[in-house]
Amino acid sequence: MAIPRWFLRTPSPDAQYRLLCFPYSGCGASMYVGWPQWIGPAEVVPLQLPGRENRMREPHYGTYEQLAEDVVDGIAAYLDRPYAVFGHCGGALPAFETVLRIQAAGLRPPERCFVSSQVAPQDGPYGRFLGMTEEELRDELRRLFAALGSKNPSADMLDLFLDVMSADLEANRKYHKPVTAGVSCPLTVIGWDADVEVPHRLMGGWGRWADASTVVLPGTHYTFLSAPDALLERLRTDLAGG
Repeated sequence: MAIPRWFLRTPSPDAQYRLLCFPYSGCGASMYVGWPQWIGPAEVVPLQLPGRENRMREPHYGTYEQLAEDVVDGIAAYLDRPYAVFGHCGGALPAFETVLRIQAAGLRPPERCFVSSQVAPQDGPYGRFLGMTEEELRDELRRLFAALGSKNPSADMLDLFLDVMSADLEANRKYHKPVTAGVSCPLTVIGWDADVEVPHRLMGGWGRWADASTVVLPGTHYTFLSAPDALLERLRTDLAGG
């Protein structure tokens, strides 16, 4: 049976719980290679977005609103059991927009939404990356590749990822959303004490959307890639609490 295009692997039919993970700007689902496949009873399910990795030939989604609509259409059948969503920085906003879309469609809501290293929708767009030149973004991609364990990416690979990251950042620039009625699921807002890209003190606006709990973990902007114990423990605790 073919793997549904929104996943790198078909979600397990035996999972009690699913944690749907949105990729970081410029990346595909394989960026979660350093994460365990299970966190407690929850299966970690990275989402694969168009325009990258095995969906490279597909056009970019354009806006977070369009992406959220497409994601919900594509994964609705997998919202058949308790689940949560996770997104970091450029993945947090489309994750949250997807929760809004799920709610508007009257589908089963997530038990929780985890947002890491990102300001709330009404406080953006925000971030140093949004004002970077092409060469500065290329340097940032080199740092991202190093964090993922690839020290010497080829020029062709950098160009490929640069195109995707540039399109993702343009979607971020377009996204600004005033607070509306909010969302019914609770939020876990995750900051990092040494994150200079999105300082945790700027993330307080999420509490205007839902019941939000905030945690500041030790680490930098890219620490989440290695699934550190402090992050896994918080995920386990909040997944168990619904």
